[in-house]
Amino acid sequence: MASRTSTLKFLFLLLSSFVIVRMTFAGDPDITSDFLVPANQNNVDGNFFTFTGMRVLVNEDFPINFTVLKASMVEFPALNGQSVSYAVLQYPTGSLNPPHTHPLSAELIFLVDGNLEVGFVDTTNKLFTQTLQAGDMFIFPKGLVHYQYNADPNNPAIAISAFGSANAGTVSLPKTLFATNIDDTILAKSFKTDVPTIQALKAGLTSK
Repeated sequence: MASRTSTLKFLFLLLSSFVIVRMTFAGDPDITSDFLVPANQNNVDGNFFTFTGMRVLVNEDFPINFTVLKASMVEFPALNGQSVSYAVLQYPTGSLNPPHTHPLSAELIFLVDGNLEVGFVDTTNKLFTQTLQAGDMFIFPKGLVHYQYNADPNNPAIAISAFGSANAGTVSLPKTLFATNIDDTILAKSFKTDVPTIQALKAGLTSK
């Protein structure tokens, strides 16, 4: 009975996250049809509206690195035009989802298990942080830099994120700044450091 109650609570919170994001934070243009079908697809049945990519979560070992499983319109084309997508985030002990942004949507995260240190920075450069426990939810406003960190040395964490866009987009700050072709001198001046320091940062990212 306790297990059934826990399952019902989990499903209720998951459904709530869907409804809140779908109604409040939807950011995609409205469509004039019930749904959108890719041009190269002629026959549509129930399979088109079914996503099985999360089945790998069942009876699989927990990953050794931070892992994101996405259900956006890229992986699940039926979401195109529906203004919603999901991601399941798995955090081994001590792992980090580095600072990043989602340009097209807010993110509502629901912590299923474990603990997380989360935070975001607003446009006045004010930092908002929180320690989440299992069952907590936290909102990262649209377009703002944010992160999640599992500081627990003993226990992993798992969370589900809902987005008000079928393709919220992700801009990783470390990769965008140091794993692209921005000139070393420009980065050194921007961060008030020297070129060797910038090159060391770049080398650290490319070696991962």
